[in-house]
Amino acid sequence: MISDRLSATFAALADPTRRAILARLVSGEASVTQLAAPFEISMPAISKHLKVLERAGLIARGHEAQWRPCRLKAGPLKDVADWAEHYRRYWTESFDRLDDYLRDVENREKKHGYGKHGDKRKRA
Repeated sequence: MISDRLSATFAALADPTRRAILARLVSGEASVTQLAAPFEISMPAISKHLKVLERAGLIARGHEAQWRPCRLKAGPLKDVADWAEHYRRYWTESFDRLDDYLRDVENREKKHGYGKHGDKRKRA
């Protein structure tokens, strides 16, 4: 059993069908039948996907007479975004350092008379 909320969220997001269901719910509530429509899988399989999403806290299922609407609960997705933010900063800083390095190389090449491809420029 998954012990923490972030792990449960990542486990739920690991499946493309579940990600597609969440993408559909961004536009509003939908019934199980509406959510199942784009997929060529059985209703029991859709129900299993919905249970995984519900256990991860990513959806809520209502009870309105015969209609059981599903709606998105985005809180766990914010947890994922917050976790990933740390790594986004890392990559941004890494790319900034790479830009600085490439600028230095380019400036050194210009200073020493090298062309774009590293060959010495012919002097007239």
